[in-house]
Amino acid sequence: MITLRAVLCLALASAAACRAPQIPVERRYPAGSPFRAQYRVVDGTRLRMIDTGSGAPVVFIHGFGASLYGWRHTLSPVVAAGYRVIAFDNRGFGFSDKPAPQSGGEKLYTNAAYARLVVALLDSLNLPSAVLVGHSMGGAIAAEVALAYPARVRGLVLIDAAGFGVRWPGVLSVGRWPGAGGVAAALRGRWMTERVLRSTYGDPSKVTEEDVDQYYAPVAEPGYSRALRGVLRQFRFDTLIGRLGTVAAPTLVVWGAADRWIPVRDGSRLATELPRGAFIVLPRVGHAAAEEDPDEVNRLLIAFLKEGLPRVPENLAWSTPSSQRWYSSSPPIPPTRQRSAN
Repeated sequence: MITLRAVLCLALASAAACRAPQIPVERRYPAGSPFRAQYRVVDGTRLRMIDTGSGAPVVFIHGFGASLYGWRHTLSPVVAAGYRVIAFDNRGFGFSDKPAPQSGGEKLYTNAAYARLVVALLDSLNLPSAVLVGHSMGGAIAAEVALAYPARVRGLVLIDAAGFGVRWPGVLSVGRWPGAGGVAAALRGRWMTERVLRSTYGDPSKVTEEDVDQYYAPVAEPGYSRALRGVLRQFRFDTLIGRLGTVAAPTLVVWGAADRWIPVRDGSRLATELPRGAFIVLPRVGHAAAEEDPDEVNRLLIAFLKEGLPRVPENLAWSTPSSQRWYSSSPPIPPTRQRSAN
């Protein structure tokens, strides 16, 4: 008897055969920006990264299926505000290494493994601490670092962060089934990249062909399917529930009101657990808040870095940005004279 699971796997694997060509290397972000990409081997993984600017370091951790490109609207304003920015393609994503899910008995795509990778990156750059900015899966990783290595985190910015579960689009949900390894290959089609990307916006019409090209470019890389399977099987997207009460770092939580992947109520639950957190909701914005509403996200981020958390009753607010007032009782992150290697 042919099961529904088998039919779905066969259909999706067949769709993988229809793949579009990648954009050429010279068009891949950060091409056309003020930045240049460099490579650094960290914890055995070759990471593609941007490290530029001077001042207190701010590390950007992208979300599931994303890359440096997800921060394209944010890096320049933060540099201009007087900070050092460090953004990287995480293990298994972008143009960083995509190793087998397990090496020498160690699983490489678990929450703990990704947290260790962030700390190893700080060590490799001789940074005792940094502000961590994480989106989606990257937010879960940033929070995990704050829990496991509190002295390394000066502040947290969590944008539509995972940690309380994710409402997966159908194809990604299927990809988490045991024995559905071929499904990950279907995600290598440009049409699927576009479909998933548009689902992260409150207004899908804002997604451009260039956005799809940039997101699709690393998807076509060798090892992508293997790495994706590793993440879908090993990474837990619900491990922060009941654990955030010990986070010492001041934390700004920003959420899109139209987030279909992780609903606003989960963002509220997450923020409520934080001892020093503020929660801000962006109207009509989806899961990819920093890409869909970059001006507002950048304003909030830079204000947090310079002035601290918003003044809110009991340190928590459910409100739109226009109603926020900023204050400095939570220590700001001053632009000290730390320079990048560039």
